[in-house]
Amino acid sequence: MLNVNIITVGKLKEAYLRDACAEYTKRLGGFCKLNITELPESKLSDSPSEKEIQNALSIEGKAIAAMLSEKNSYNISMCIEGKQMPSEKLAETVGRISVEGKSRLNFVIGSSFGISEEVKKLADLRLSMSEMTFPHQLARVMLLEQLYRSFQILNGGKYHK
Repeated sequence: MLNVNIITVGKLKEAYLRDACAEYTKRLGGFCKLNITELPESKLSDSPSEKEIQNALSIEGKAIAAMLSEKNSYNISMCIEGKQMPSEKLAETVGRISVEGKSRLNFVIGSSFGISEEVKKLADLRLSMSEMTFPHQLARVMLLEQLYRSFQILNGGKYHK
């Protein structure tokens, strides 16, 4: 069974988002071993300077990078400049990773300011959800839903229409 890790910066603040994540986590249990790691978000001033933001991204990046060093891992950074793909292509990618002998699939969701360049360089794939702007807190729910959809596609389930 594939190990899927979601490494994210920050905690979900809203109960309805936590509930949605819990539901998809439960659904994914039959397809993969899922682990969600919440790293602390850097404390920034109300109007942070570019230097303050870059420093925070660097600190967060070091903590993320330490979790991506495992051998036999495939790392995906969720970033705005990443590649967009339809659900079927994501499912194909997840399936290919399993067949290639990778035992661990890591997804990284950075803070609302993004992901450090250090972490992006460690990524095997940079993935974007959309050109549209969504609340940062929604990213985890959207990713979990797409992972569930991917496993449904790979297993011929009826969820994906």
